[in-house]
Amino acid sequence: MKQYEAVIEVMKSNGGYSTLGNLYQEVFKIENVKWGTKTPFASIRRIVQNDRFFFKIKPGLWALKSEKEKVLNLFEIQKKKINADKEFNHSYYQGLLLEIGKLRKFDTYVPNQDKNKKYLQKPLKDYATLDQFYSFTYDQIVNRASTIDVSWFNERKFPQAFFEIEYSTDFKNSLLKFLELQDFNVDFRIVSDKKNERRFHTTMTFTAFKNIEHRVKFLSYDIVAELHVKTIELSLIESII
Repeated sequence: MKQYEAVIEVMKSNGGYSTLGNLYQEVFKIENVKWGTKTPFASIRRIVQNDRFFFKIKPGLWALKSEKEKVLNLFEIQKKKINADKEFNHSYYQGLLLEIGKLRKFDTYVPNQDKNKKYLQKPLKDYATLDQFYSFTYDQIVNRASTIDVSWFNERKFPQAFFEIEYSTDFKNSLLKFLELQDFNVDFRIVSDKKNERRFHTTMTFTAFKNIEHRVKFLSYDIVAELHVKTIELSLIESII
């Protein structure tokens, strides 16, 4: 079997699509495929960019061209369905962050209102390691923090990082949540389209956000997808050594 055929087989068994990270995890399990390279991950990246067989849905998410209509209908990704695309974006990046956090040995949490939303074809609650948000401080702060899109907790059950995923350029509500948590040693991250980064930096100069100005970082969708892939890549390498 040729390398690209192995990638096609994995995608077919997964419904016609796959994250790049999932390809890394599954494609080498297929027998009778000779990779013959010291950089097999790079080979997979190259293969999925062959537009004869594959197309890109989102950063880090690829599908079979022969299954294009079925896959796009499955995720309701159509130009006229802006709200559906917005919801898909939101839960997709939540799912990536949940997987990254788990691979990095953090406990992960997604808000109650999002637990049944789908990351690809499974509910987000299936990817979070926590059913209940840790009560690490006063109730009113915990209740507010528990609405943040994705939370990572360390082994001491204290927050390690909070992520808010923003589809628009209105970052204020997310930043207000971070403000209430400024007394904790935690990473604050806004995830959004690269085109919104300038607006993010402008918002961060507002006097209201002065106390957290240097603690909140902007992550583009592409960076989150790349982090997902690299985290899986590192995990696979560590499992070998």
